[in-house]
Amino acid sequence: MLRVPLTANNLLSLQIIGLHTCADTLVGSDMARGISGGQKKRVTIGELLISPARALFMDEISTGLDSSTAFQIMNFLRQMVHILGETALISLLQPSQEIYDLFDDIILLSEGHVVYQGPKEKVVDLFESLGFICPHRKAIADFLLEVTSRKDQQQYWSRVDEPYQYFTVQQFSKAFHDQLTIRKVLGVPFVRNLSSLSALKTSKYGVTKRELAKAIFAREICLLRRNPSIYIVNCVHLTMLSLITMMVFWHKNMRHDSVDAGGIYLGVLFFCVSETMFSNMCDLGTTVMKLPLFFKQRDVFYPAWAYTFPTWILKIPITLIQVTIWVTVTYYPIGFDQNIGRFVKHYFLLLALSQMSSSLFRLIAGATRNMFAAKIFGTFTVLILLLLSGFILSSKNLNKFWMLGYWISPLMYAQNAISTNEFTAHSWSKVHTLP
Repeated sequence: MLRVPLTANNLLSLQIIGLHTCADTLVGSDMARGISGGQKKRVTIGELLISPARALFMDEISTGLDSSTAFQIMNFLRQMVHILGETALISLLQPSQEIYDLFDDIILLSEGHVVYQGPKEKVVDLFESLGFICPHRKAIADFLLEVTSRKDQQQYWSRVDEPYQYFTVQQFSKAFHDQLTIRKVLGVPFVRNLSSLSALKTSKYGVTKRELAKAIFAREICLLRRNPSIYIVNCVHLTMLSLITMMVFWHKNMRHDSVDAGGIYLGVLFFCVSETMFSNMCDLGTTVMKLPLFFKQRDVFYPAWAYTFPTWILKIPITLIQVTIWVTVTYYPIGFDQNIGRFVKHYFLLLALSQMSSSLFRLIAGATRNMFAAKIFGTFTVLILLLLSGFILSSKNLNKFWMLGYWISPLMYAQNAISTNEFTAHSWSKVHTLP
C-alpha cells in the first residue's frame, strides 16, 4: 500500500474531496475489499490536487459526486489556479450555475465544433447578437446547452418580426470566428523573441530519457520498500522447499556409480529447474495489479521502456537472493559434483532461468491483462514448456509436429545445460554401464 505523507496540504485535499473519513482504508481491487466506486473517483481527483503539476486537464470530474462535493472541489481548483498561477482545463456535462460562475473562461463544444471560446461574461452577448436571448431566471449553463439543440432552440428566439429558422452548430461556430475581436487576436503574429524558451516543448515528455528512467527507478524502489511481503513469503517458501528437497535427496543415500543413480540425479536436476520456473509465478499477480496504473500513465508520463527497464533491473537482486537460497541449501547436501567451477555454472544457469521465467510471466500478464486469464495461461504455458523440455518425453519420441516447440522451449536448454554440467564432472567418470 502506498500512502502520501499527511501534510497540511494533503489533509486539506482529503477534507475537500470527502475522503478524510476513509484516509486509512485501502483502495481495494478485484481481490480485496476497499472503498466504494464514488470514493475511487475522488481518489483520482485527489492525485491531481496534491501533484506538483502546473497544468491540470480533467474530464467530467463531477460525475458520481454530489453537488456539494463537486462545488467544493471546483472552488478549491479556482483558488489554487488564481493563487499559484496554474492553469486548469476542465470538461463538464450540465454544470450547475454555481459551478459555472467559478470559471474564468469557457469553451462551448457541440457536435465537434467550437461554438464559443473566451470570457464567460461575453458568451451571452454572442447569442443575443444572433437573435437568441437567455431568460433572466434561466441558468446560463442550461441556456448554452439548449440553444445549440434542435428541439430546444426555438424557445429562445427573440426576433418576433423575423421567422424562426434553425441555427445550426456550424453557423454558430462561423459567427463566433467571424467576430471582429477574434480576427484581431488571430491577426497578431506570434513573436518568438518575447516568449520563454520553455513555453513550447518539442519533446513528448518534457524531460530526458535518463530523468524518466531515474524517476521510475526511484518509484519502483519505493514500492519495493513499502510492500516487501510478497518477496519475503516467496523466500520463506523457497527455504522450506529447499530444506525438504535436501532431506529427501541427502547425499549419503546417493551414489555416482550407476545409471540408476544418474537417473535419480537427473530427476533432481529437473525438479530444480521446475521449481525455479514456478517460483516466479507471483510476478503474474503483481504485474496484473500494476497494469491499470501503467496504462493510465504511459501515454503522457513515460514510455513503456522506462517502466519495464527499472522493473527488470530491480528483479535481479531478488532473483539473486532466491537462487542463492536454493543452491546453497541443496547443491552440496544432495551430493552434486564438488568442483567449485561446476557449482558456479549450476548457480548461474538457475539464475538465468529465473530471469527468463520472471520475464515470461510478466509478458503473459501484460498480454492477458486479467488476473484469472493470466493464471490460466501462465500455468498452461509452464506445463507445455515442462512437457517439451526433453525430460518427460525424449526428443526422439516426439512427433515432428512438436519438434518446433521442443527447440524453442527454454526449459529444454536449461535442462540440457544443467545436466551436462553435472554428468560431465569427474565424480561420474566411474559409472557401471548396464550389460
